[in-house]
Amino acid sequence: MASLLNLFKSCKPFTPIRFPYFPRSHFTSHLRIQHPFRPGKLTLSRRCFTALSSSSSSSSSHPSTNPTTDGGDSISGEKELWLHNTMSRKKELFKPKVEGKVGMYVCGVTAYDLSHIGHARVYVTFDVLLRYLKHLGYEVSYVRNFTDVDDKIIARANELGEDPISLSRRFCEEFNRDMEQLQCLDPSVQPRVSDHIPQIIDLIKQILDNGYAYKVDGDVYFSVDKFPTYGQLSGRKLEDNRAGERVVVDTRKRHPADFALWKAAKEGEPFWESPWGRGRPGWHIECSAMSAAYLGYSFDIHGGGMDLVFPHHENEIAQSCAACDSSNISYWIHNGFVTVDSEKMSKSLGNFFTIRQVIDLYHPLALRLFLMGTHYRSPINYSAFLLESASERIFYIYQTLHDCETVLREKDSTFDNGSVPSDTLTIINTFRSEFIASMSDDLHTPVTLAAMSEPLKTINDLIHTRKGKKQPRREESLKALETTIRDVLALLGLMPTSYSEVLEQLKEKALKRAGLKEEHVLQRVQERTEARNNKEYERSDAIRKDLANVGIALMDSPEGTTWRPAIPLALQETATKI
Repeated sequence: MASLLNLFKSCKPFTPIRFPYFPRSHFTSHLRIQHPFRPGKLTLSRRCFTALSSSSSSSSSHPSTNPTTDGGDSISGEKELWLHNTMSRKKELFKPKVEGKVGMYVCGVTAYDLSHIGHARVYVTFDVLLRYLKHLGYEVSYVRNFTDVDDKIIARANELGEDPISLSRRFCEEFNRDMEQLQCLDPSVQPRVSDHIPQIIDLIKQILDNGYAYKVDGDVYFSVDKFPTYGQLSGRKLEDNRAGERVVVDTRKRHPADFALWKAAKEGEPFWESPWGRGRPGWHIECSAMSAAYLGYSFDIHGGGMDLVFPHHENEIAQSCAACDSSNISYWIHNGFVTVDSEKMSKSLGNFFTIRQVIDLYHPLALRLFLMGTHYRSPINYSAFLLESASERIFYIYQTLHDCETVLREKDSTFDNGSVPSDTLTIINTFRSEFIASMSDDLHTPVTLAAMSEPLKTINDLIHTRKGKKQPRREESLKALETTIRDVLALLGLMPTSYSEVLEQLKEKALKRAGLKEEHVLQRVQERTEARNNKEYERSDAIRKDLANVGIALMDSPEGTTWRPAIPLALQETATKI
């Protein structure tokens, strides 16, 4: 608790909020860098990424999906993390305000409907950051709010005939289910607006007392003219905010860009008592109040989607600084937009997809891999081809590791954990070096994922080729490679509870997309086998192509024919033409 209090640096106390106690194990990952990569030895334990010699032994067991700390308390000062700061418009070396601890606030959803893939991108992005900070050994206090008081919520509740707060709580629960499916770690706390009205009122009082706001007919507005640095985050000038352009026309406001801190009650809307009469908070004030309540006015990271830079985060800065002149956020981090077939996602274009719609047809981990396949600050194009590609890729990863696990299980009693061959060590050390370099360079996950190709290829060569099967200390190499890849998958939130289980789930999703039952596929495989036996090669090829057209690839081997999910031929041909 003392560590959390060190982060609480408010100028004037709010109505107190007791931050729930989280043991050290809640915050710190066991995946922690202890030393930089260098030639030599390589420890194969999942608890560290330390270079060692080939005489080191290895161990292998499945980690949990959500790894926790081993209780260590040192942070590797030898590894740097660079993050792009929207405020400075450049990458900066990450240095927390309190050594060994990180305070991070990420703006959550306005809960009035099921969440879409744009939301998925935001929270997968910051889940990766959370996991990597834990990997580096930081104790992270991660706050992600729910907006449960808002115009959109009220409108939806009236449409459905529900209580606005009840409706919002229902969709908050649905959102948490989506995050669980995407293997996003839980935040330290998830505050809701409706539970923090006293803190919001206290903050508005401070802003009024400091002369940055004014009252009009029960409303309270922030006066942007009083805040000279307004626009510093977005680069916008006050004259850009003309009435009728993104700003609601209200002749009572002193400046078109002035925004509501408190809204007077209207008929049929939820309200709370305040010094200015019955009403409810404006949108922007909630995050200033809740971030200060849990992390203080001064903390390390504030994040969200690029669409929040203006006006939301710009207004947050103005409010927080108006309430406390020492308010300071070190790093403002924003992820890029999601487009659909290269057009901006929007309800008006009818190209809007919820997370539920996507994971009904694709495995949640395929969606997570897809989202991580583009750098978080770049726009990401959502298309069937790219999602099929991610699904095919993740199937390949898990199939490779499953095959490796099968071989090791069969050989478990016949080999001991001896030294790992030097050529395998070179592959592992190169991969881990690329992992550290890419993740430390503003979370460059596409590079990390690409770097996985060589160790995966090596595993397949050792398992399936004649030369590989004859390699000295083959099992030691397989165990070392599988452990290394598994460690990275766990850190990236891509580690399943079981390889065999996730492979079956991926196949079920592929069958659903193809509109087939597995019995039909197996029947077609049998027909093709009979055609080949009868030397009816045209018929055999036609069956293979028919299945390939809907994303079912047939794999022939001495043991027989099996099938796996693949990118449908039609999508491949379309992508080739683009």
